[in-house]
Amino acid sequence: MYRFLIVIERANGNYSAYSPDLPGCVATGETYEEAEQNMYGAIEMHVDGLLEDGMSVPEPTTTAEYVVLREKIEVPA
Repeated sequence: MYRFLIVIERANGNYSAYSPDLPGCVATGETYEEAEQNMYGAIEMHVDGLLEDGMSVPEPTTTAEYVVLREKIEVPA
């Protein structure tokens, strides 16, 4: 089983997704859910392609964490 972190970002009227551990593996979608689903398919295709070409699948090393601030920070002008 492979487990890869994906990042989904709001773009110009849609969403884009990528995996830091799989350079070049990207997907888009009109909604967050569509981008997530498309990214799942893109990762499957990417990993299958690596294996078919006799290449190894990169070991996932990326992690993510949210930083929560107690209050909004005002940036001086």
